[in-house]
Amino acid sequence: MRFVSKHLNDKFYLEGDQRISLRDKIFREAISNLLIHREFASPFPAKLIIENDRVYIENSNKPYRNGIINPENFSPFPKNPSIAKFFKEIGWVEELGSGVRNILKYNRIYSGADPVFIEEDIFKTIIPLVSEAEGQATTQATTQATTQVDEKIQKLLKFCSIPRSRNEMQEFMNLKNREYFRKKILTPLIKEGLLKLTIPDKPTSPKQKYYSGE
Repeated sequence: MRFVSKHLNDKFYLEGDQRISLRDKIFREAISNLLIHREFASPFPAKLIIENDRVYIENSNKPYRNGIINPENFSPFPKNPSIAKFFKEIGWVEELGSGVRNILKYNRIYSGADPVFIEEDIFKTIIPLVSEAEGQATTQATTQATTQVDEKIQKLLKFCSIPRSRNEMQEFMNLKNREYFRKKILTPLIKEGLLKLTIPDKPTSPKQKYYSGE
């Protein structure tokens, strides 16, 4: 839980007249489920991966059914009843099947999106951190930014259809930071073979120029 608290923000939420931590509610249930339903005979390591827009959990499992679980209409099946009983006694779970339902309930409030539970030999839990609309907006912005960068690179390669110095290339792209230009643009283009050196045996020569061959 410390790892989750360190990397994920929480949101203010009142349940009745009591403030609760949505983040802690969701991930306490997720981690409890991971332990309660684990197939301990399997060497497959349990995984909890925090990404920009979701948390992805994988766990070894002895499936009772296969496919996506509908949290609002499913019959829970005990995998490790002794462990489940222990977690119930310490107050980490309420009853069998409550974990899936609580993750659904609180994540709808936390991010506005429904989690996904997939029961197979490896049980997968996908907990969205943003709503579908926010995810689409982020993807669209990233795609747009990538497209703009690609267009600038294509223009640079056309500019280098005749040999150009490093300074000429930086001025063309309106970039003043030499180190940024070298690491992020020049070196990758050379490695990919999109730019060639006029003096390949002396890459650091002050007379060095670069061309695309277009």
